[in-house]
Amino acid sequence: MTDNWQFWALLSALFAALTAITAKIGVTEINSNFATFLRTGVVFLASGLFAWSLGDIEPLSNLSPKGAGFLAISGLMTGASWVCYFRALQIGKASQVAPVDKLSVVFVAILAALVLGEELSPLGWVGVGLISTGAVVMAIA
Repeated sequence: MTDNWQFWALLSALFAALTAITAKIGVTEINSNFATFLRTGVVFLASGLFAWSLGDIEPLSNLSPKGAGFLAISGLMTGASWVCYFRALQIGKASQVAPVDKLSVVFVAILAALVLGEELSPLGWVGVGLISTGAVVMAIA
């Protein structure tokens, strides 16, 4: 089961759902930007401990300049996403913010096709349309 991408994707979705609920509760007491900073510190420590405990720490020399650059850009995009997400949670309902945030799935499908040359089947594009529709319906509900 640990080599099954669906298993890990479902766990990711579960943890993302718990993130929305716990973050919504957490940002009621402090500024959303400071909350993002605190959360980022916890993620940094937890992911470092996790990688270390599994023996997955590698020498930085294994990373190419291109890989390092794209990981740095990805980190900046993650930070920007979290800042925006926490602000949205602070002023909106978690049950509306989270579905709109999941429009990232739609953006990934489009960008993966345009930038990475990935192809989605017609049924896959129907799924993208359904996700889009569902997010919009939940946002206005």
